[in-house]
Amino acid sequence: MAVHIGTSGWSYDHWNGVLYEPGLAKTKRLWRYTSEFDTVELNTSFYHWPRATAFARWREELPEGFLMTVKAPRGLTHPRRLRNPEQWIERIADSWPELGDRRAALLVQLHPALQRDDERLDHFLRLLPPGTAVAMELRHPSWDAPEVYDLLERYGAAYVVMSGAGMPCVLRATAKLVYVRFHGPDDAPLYAGSYSPDDLQWWARRIDEWRRQGRSVLAYFNNDGGGNAVRNARDLRALLV
Repeated sequence: MAVHIGTSGWSYDHWNGVLYEPGLAKTKRLWRYTSEFDTVELNTSFYHWPRATAFARWREELPEGFLMTVKAPRGLTHPRRLRNPEQWIERIADSWPELGDRRAALLVQLHPALQRDDERLDHFLRLLPPGTAVAMELRHPSWDAPEVYDLLERYGAAYVVMSGAGMPCVLRATAKLVYVRFHGPDDAPLYAGSYSPDDLQWWARRIDEWRRQGRSVLAYFNNDGGGNAVRNARDLRALLV
């Protein structure tokens, strides 16, 4: 089954000399990124949801076979915390399909203080357009419950397996898609540390297990500090060849 490994975001000045050649224009960064990786997690959509024309442009610019995950807007996940999601779901449904076959998944990262609420989660998933590949990042530990995983399985929603200091790391697959986010092994600061070779070997074995179960895997490194996300993504991908 397919395994796609990339990073969370791509346009970082501190990746100069790691992924980007000195003097490379910012407008060329996505082109350079896609020359090495086959998937990316769009972060800017969390802060400003793109227009349909932006998704259509990416569909034309991204190479064939490249997959883009799009992070759901924080207006849906943080201030509202999934309450009354209809307006945001309509907005997503009106524009995200323009990405066409370059779509990977819709990442829904809930506020870390949002505790388990099965009814709210059920309502949100029920309203999503049929066929939406959605991955739920449930950061509060209270979500770790069999009933929650059953709910995700019922809707074919992927549980986001999280790796990060202070985050619950539950190796649970709830859909044909397994979604993994690597936030960094350290908490000083989070999103900056680098995974050791032993760490990456361990994760490579987990990904192989999911693949043997007939599942596809999307894995993104969010530890962008110092370019560690790029290095770790390269190394993990090499272990899975």
